[in-house]
Order: sequence, then structure tokens, then C-alpha cells
Amino acid sequence: MRTLLGYAVIAVVAFFAIKVVLGLVGVVIGLFWTLLWLAGAGFLVYLVLKVVSPVAAGRVHDAITGKRSNSD
Repeated sequence: MRTLLGYAVIAVVAFFAIKVVLGLVGVVIGLFWTLLWLAGAGFLVYLVLKVVSPVAAGRVHDAITGKRSNSD
């Protein structure tokens, strides 16, 4: 009976440990997909800006890459 109780305690602890680990993995996957979605949305905004105003898109590109503009 004592051994059975020990196995039951180990099973309960393992169940909660797996639940916590999988919960953290879910959070990481959720953050990854959110970041991927935001990057895609930013890329689409940049493409529209490049079609509508290529000069402004060039300034955005320079700001992202860290190049200084001549107007400073």
C-alpha cells in the first residue's frame, strides 16, 4: 500500500509538471505567432508605402537599417 501511494504521488507531481511545461510551451508558441503576424503586417504596410510613396519608403528603410539621412 505504501508503494502504491508513492507511485500515486509521483504521478500527480508529474501530471502538474507536464501541465506547467506544456503551458509555458504554449505561451512561447503564442508569442512566436504574434510576432510573426506583426512582422507580416509591418511588411504589408511597408509594401503599400513603397507603392504609394517610394521616397517615404526609402526613409523608413534607412531608419530601420540605421543609415543617417542628409536632412539631419
